[in-house]
Amino acid sequence: MKTIARFESARRERNAPRPAPMIDQVMAEERAAAFAKRSIKTSAKLAGLKLAVSMMDLTTLEGKDTPGKIAFLCRKAIHPLDPRYDVPSCAAVCVYPNLVRVAKKFLGSSGVKVASVATAFPTGLMPLRLKLQEVRSAASDGADEIDMVINRGNFLAGEYDRVFDEIAATKEACREAHLKVILETGELQTYDNVRLASEIAMRAGADFIKTSTGKISPAATMPVTLVMLEAIRDYFYETGMRIGMKPAGGIRTAKQALAYLVMLKETLGDDWLTPDLFRFGASTLVNDVLMQIVKTIDGGYQGADYFSLP
Repeated sequence: MKTIARFESARRERNAPRPAPMIDQVMAEERAAAFAKRSIKTSAKLAGLKLAVSMMDLTTLEGKDTPGKIAFLCRKAIHPLDPRYDVPSCAAVCVYPNLVRVAKKFLGSSGVKVASVATAFPTGLMPLRLKLQEVRSAASDGADEIDMVINRGNFLAGEYDRVFDEIAATKEACREAHLKVILETGELQTYDNVRLASEIAMRAGADFIKTSTGKISPAATMPVTLVMLEAIRDYFYETGMRIGMKPAGGIRTAKQALAYLVMLKETLGDDWLTPDLFRFGASTLVNDVLMQIVKTIDGGYQGADYFSLP
């Protein structure tokens, strides 16, 4: 199979997935909790909030999505707040494959990316040939990024080669689009599984690894994200390749977003403090961050109805 041949060197190198380091659960959770306790001064806080906005993937993945709703979301992604606040555009708008062309039309040359979920999101339960067809279609319609889901059943059954091969095949089907691999960490049961799934995804060609679909609970958590960031760090030390990270689901406040950025900086360094290598899956998060920006600049909160719904 052509796709598998493309990644055969990676498979020969590992033969089978290497045993992942045993994750110290207590240490991971204590270290992650410590990041949320850092004090951030006003100027650094404002810079961090604006950076968080630039890293957001505004997302709508509902059965009632319409072209009008996508147009509204695209306008918000391009201009999240009144120009006087000097807030950057968001990183991307994430939609279902059938709405990629709509999003592409409204985003135009703004620089905001179009991301599309694919591969039978959110379950991943569809024959591979149909998954790849969906990916190719989204890429042909103009998606800049593809967010795929792994088959958690295969992973939990220990069929790691099947998981690897499916990611590799999806990467090839993406053509020029970047690939984000969703692990759905809430279903992986242990931190060791999260670490192993992260390594498989990176070796199979992922440009980003992503925690969750946002459709189950728990979604993103700081300890899970820390485990994934450390996997990215170790992969970079081994290969020199920078892989992106996207926590998604369950991050609702500006305070939480800043804690994630502190964790990112202290684990991976300044090179990862860019939308090219870090994203937030944002639905309700964006408005709280915008409210905090207004509060920091103007000295007072605006009412929640001052901000458009995401």
